[in-house]
Amino acid sequence: MKKLILASAIAIAIASPAFAAPGNTSTATGTATATIVSPITLTHTSGAALGFGRFTTGNGGSVTVSPAGTGSVTGEVTFVPGSTNAADAFTVTGDASRAFSIATTGGTVSAAGTSMPFTTTASAASDTLSAGGTASFTVGGTLTVAGTEAAGAYTGTFTATVTYN
Repeated sequence: MKKLILASAIAIAIASPAFAAPGNTSTATGTATATIVSPITLTHTSGAALGFGRFTTGNGGSVTVSPAGTGSVTGEVTFVPGSTNAADAFTVTGDASRAFSIATTGGTVSAAGTSMPFTTTASAASDTLSAGGTASFTVGGTLTVAGTEAAGAYTGTFTATVTYN
């Protein structure tokens, strides 16, 4: 009898996995995706520049150029006849219909050891690339004139940065 009980116990132990209740395990297959987008690229428009124009300083003031390229002065600064102002221009390329933000820095224009600071303003803080993956924007600025600067041609730089949102 002991042999019969022992043999029955061994048979049940060996057969137990075959009698597993349904629902103890289940397997499914998932999916994974990845999307590579075109990198965002900023290009300065050839020949464009932020042009504060030609002016006299008086006792100082400022020269402002809007992102549309319109100039104005404050204080004793005065445009001379024939002066022209211009906004700078940039082109953005990248992933079609993707939104991006625009940031610009100020800078200084300098000549013969003298500098004048300026701030910049982009035509928009953000934009969206077209269905073709392009956009453009302009940059104006405000130049601070102390009134003590020597006559001459002043030059400088600033940066513009675009970032996908």
